Amino acid sequence: MDKFLKKWVRKLHRWLVIPFVALLLTVIFARGTAVGNVAQRIQAVFMVIMAITGSYLYLLPLWAKRKRGKANKSA
Repeated sequence: MDKFLKKWVRKLHRWLVIPFVALLLTVIFARGTAVGNVAQRIQAVFMVIMAITGSYLYLLPLWAKRKRGKANKSA
């Protein structure tokens, strides 16, 4: 399960970066217009998703190290 989850979270995070950057540029260059306001709302949702997947990828090595330490202790 860990390997499956790690693989798909990385793929999801990588594929979301491209639309996120495009949306970020839209927000920067269309500031103050109706398109810019809608893009800011969508960007907020993207930001939460990117933060969740990014934090998972950041914490994954720490989690694996802890699990390895517990396995070595019990063996």
